[in-house]
Amino acid sequence: MARSGRVLGLETSVGASESMEGVKEIRRGTLQEQTFYEQVGGEETFRRLVHRFYAGVAEDPLLRPMYPEQDLGPAEERLVLFLMQYWGGPTTYSENRGHPRLRMRHAPFTVDRAAHDAWLKHMRDAVDSLGLSEEHEQTLWNYLTYAAASMVNTPE
Repeated sequence: MARSGRVLGLETSVGASESMEGVKEIRRGTLQEQTFYEQVGGEETFRRLVHRFYAGVAEDPLLRPMYPEQDLGPAEERLVLFLMQYWGGPTTYSENRGHPRLRMRHAPFTVDRAAHDAWLKHMRDAVDSLGLSEEHEQTLWNYLTYAAASMVNTPE
């Protein structure tokens, strides 16, 4: 009698008297591991997320003044590249800008609870617009709420 299952993402079929001890190698290409970046749709998903987010920021009286550039395009591109790299995509962000140093880069701005809440409001709208699976949505949202909290630099 044979049994089947999944071991390390591999389809297996092992006879009743056999075990995995006899396996000498795993054929190339048999593992189906994907990064979060790939699982959620890659660059296109992160571009949609960040574009929707910045559409909200552009109209926000609290957040918009924190962006010195008239055109939000460069800030949008930086966030896209950062998030793609963070979630396992291309390393273009670090290649162009070095280590993210998020707190240092945000230090010149007053990031208080109100800014934190406004940022999350626009990001929540953007995340909801993606239609991700519940698991992917929760994973992304957990990171974004953690990141937003860590940027607060002004006590109430």
